Amino acid sequence: MIHVVRNFDLVIIGTGSGNSILDPRFAGWDVAVVEKGTFGGTCLNVGCIPTKMFVHTADVAATPAGSSRLGVDEHVDRVRWPDIRDRIFGRIDPIAAGGREYRVNNADNKNVTVYEGEGRFTAPKTLLVTLPDGTQETVTADKFVLAAGGRPVIPDVPGLADVGFHTSDTIMRLAELPRRLTIMGSGFIAAEFAHVFSSFGVEVTVVARSGALLRSEDDAVSARFTELASAKWDVRLDRKTVRADRDGDVIRVHLEGPGGAETVESDVLLVAVGRTPNSDLLDVTAGGITTAPSGHVLVDDYQQTVVDGVYALGDISSPYELKHVANHEARIVQHNLLNPNARRAADHRFVPHAVFTSPQIAAVGLTERELKAAGTRYVSAVQDYAGIAYGWAMEDTTGFVKLLADPGTGLLLGAHVIGPQASTVIQPLIQAMSFGLDAHRMAGGQYWIHPGMPEVVENALLNLTLD
Repeated sequence: MIHVVRNFDLVIIGTGSGNSILDPRFAGWDVAVVEKGTFGGTCLNVGCIPTKMFVHTADVAATPAGSSRLGVDEHVDRVRWPDIRDRIFGRIDPIAAGGREYRVNNADNKNVTVYEGEGRFTAPKTLLVTLPDGTQETVTADKFVLAAGGRPVIPDVPGLADVGFHTSDTIMRLAELPRRLTIMGSGFIAAEFAHVFSSFGVEVTVVARSGALLRSEDDAVSARFTELASAKWDVRLDRKTVRADRDGDVIRVHLEGPGGAETVESDVLLVAVGRTPNSDLLDVTAGGITTAPSGHVLVDDYQQTVVDGVYALGDISSPYELKHVANHEARIVQHNLLNPNARRAADHRFVPHAVFTSPQIAAVGLTERELKAAGTRYVSAVQDYAGIAYGWAMEDTTGFVKLLADPGTGLLLGAHVIGPQASTVIQPLIQAMSFGLDAHRMAGGQYWIHPGMPEVVENALLNLTLD
């Protein structure tokens, strides 16, 4: 077998946000794209896009449960899971296939060679690619972009590998809805899928190692969400999963908790305890690239690794692991590849995130816990949705906006929202932090539509006691 060694100007590993780097300005570059899985990356295929399409459907299914308090008696006739699933992937899968077709066969990409195989570094700027038929080819280049994403973490639980569990990569393509679902995990993936499946009538049990759900959120948000989730789902806090086994169609998860040993039985098990970067699968250390203890590839302000000309972006290097961050970093890498003498730094000052569960959660900036730990002087204010007119219209009694600000300047240090459309409500706060708009100018220097939902933000700003 002849082993081919081929040199390129640029090698991009991964076709999520990394795939957006190439545009007509790279027409004169000899480029290789390496992809071991499905084109489009995590977000398109198994992440933010399909999950939010499921979430929206779940929101519709959940609406009748709360309609009677508004004087409208509604009911759900049935949930057609195959139709829900196929509507979503009937849109997603053609987009992924189209992305591959464009890169492989479109005349605009005649300077791009696509390797559909798995790559591993064997030396700095030297990648061994193994193709599906077992053949191997070595590719080298002066410039590399690592955009290979991450994958679900599988905990070391005795018997887990034998019970046939699912991860976020597979749970959305179930053949049919289970009657009972156990979710191992307490983060945003667990929270979103608990909402989706419970809204479709599935009995959901959430198993958490810690004493609260969504612990990375501000303590007030985490506590409120844990309270609300515990009223809807069977939430087991402070539980250690000691083993798993199967009895026919029943999966049993054995736990140890404050009350001793217990067992949870279900038809399907979802493991959602976190994600890990794919740096180990690329063997980046063999390429001279350093990683953090978490496995994330270390990069500087310009998204460059310790190896000159080797950049990284997205989940393989970013602890945020958010698509909007990966897209921003891709634009930075693109610019720096094209303009090596006028590079730009990535801006990670005010990175927002949202959890599309029920109720929605969104945040930007620091939590009160982090401010206390840093000894930073701050003031806080809370505004309930129940205190604004649109909150009355929705009969919302649990949502709130919590703001943290510098008492001297009035600049926001953190914003935390739990409630209807939190991912939208928070946007003006992200804008204020990004452009240095203080709380008083933001609250009083513009009109706020009455009675609109953003009034919850206006009132929270007015509630801040500044110097």
